[in-house]
Amino acid sequence: MKCFECGGAMKREPERPVPYTAGGLSHVILRGVQVYRCPSGHTETGIPRIAQLHRVIANVLVRKPGPLAPEEVRFLRRHLGYSQVDFARRMGVAPESVSRWESGTVKLAATAERLLRLMVVTQEPIKNYSLDVLASVKGTARPLAMKLKSTDDAVVSCDVARD
Repeated sequence: MKCFECGGAMKREPERPVPYTAGGLSHVILRGVQVYRCPSGHTETGIPRIAQLHRVIANVLVRKPGPLAPEEVRFLRRHLGYSQVDFARRMGVAPESVSRWESGTVKLAATAERLLRLMVVTQEPIKNYSLDVLASVKGTARPLAMKLKSTDDAVVSCDVARD
């Protein structure tokens, strides 16, 4: 293996914990990854399956107790594949709010944080998406009329009537 910076021969170093700063999180430490160093001192870290690594990190973050840190909000937004503007649209806030959450200027509200955590748990990271569906949502909220069909105290089905 050759160094990407100087072209020198890379040698594998003994295994050690490696900070993972590429994901934007200052507190993630990887163990069991391969680290190579060239004679000039440049290092390269071999991290297999980065998409799966990010998925694991995201799942750990959404299950952690306590509020998300600003860098964790940024990581989760990026993990989902949204720009700040598109994420703001999905969350129903101004793009400036997302910027403030990620910089730590403003604390993410509890309901917005729950929505973000739910999005991470229920959605796969997206590559291509259209905001046309969300942009077409207009008007005021109306209650739904539901008729439950049940037998012996168990709900069998639910019909939703829309005005």
